Amino acid sequence: MSLQAYKTAATRAETPRQAEYRLFGQVTRALMHAATLDKTKFAERMDALDWNRRLWSTLATACSDSGNGLPQALRAQIISISLFVGRHTSAVARGEDDFTTLIDINRSIMQGLSGQTE
Repeated sequence: MSLQAYKTAATRAETPRQAEYRLFGQVTRALMHAATLDKTKFAERMDALDWNRRLWSTLATACSDSGNGLPQALRAQIISISLFVGRHTSAVARGEDDFTTLIDINRSIMQGLSGQTE
């Protein structure tokens, strides 16, 4: 069986929560790698920032849908975090801040998705 077949089988077996956790893990690893790069590697750093911003934008769009099954308060919090992520991403891109806050936010979400609490 090919590697792609294993990936397809694993994806089909995932719950939505597991898929979200996996996606956050991938994006967070990209942010962590980008944080280690020299600022001259602007395109690579921006790729990770853009991926993270698109993830959060997608979540906010899903939460703004009236058919979304999450509680209204949680949906509002996700939208609020998405707006913050957008602003903070711009600050990081301008060199006014670092990746740490974005990484910490994603890690907190991953803890929630996994059922872990601090």
